[in-house]
Amino acid sequence: MADCLFCKIVAGEVPATVVRETDTTVAFRDINPQAPTHVLVIPKEHHQDAASLAAASPQLMADVLREAGEVAALEKIAVREGGPGTGYRVVFNTGTGAGQTVFHVHAHVLGGRGLEWPPG
Repeated sequence: MADCLFCKIVAGEVPATVVRETDTTVAFRDINPQAPTHVLVIPKEHHQDAASLAAASPQLMADVLREAGEVAALEKIAVREGGPGTGYRVVFNTGTGAGQTVFHVHAHVLGGRGLEWPPG
């Protein structure tokens, strides 16, 4: 979409600090981090939110979630057998009431500090 910020990042028209990139996804640092690690994972293909992506392309949704785990491992927050990580959270905001401000589905990978429950 021509006016989508994240589509412009995918196209290289808007700079971002890219952490990882695959054939189907891009992961980059959030410009307003809410935790020591705050990386967004997006599909290169435009979908408005997590539900529409899951309905249209379950494999692409799986790619986004797999990349969230890869980002967590790269950032050393993933809990892996024998690894140093303390855990991480993956969040999909859907709709303005939930805090979605860019209407291109994106997973927030958050970690590096305690994450309270419930969030908010």
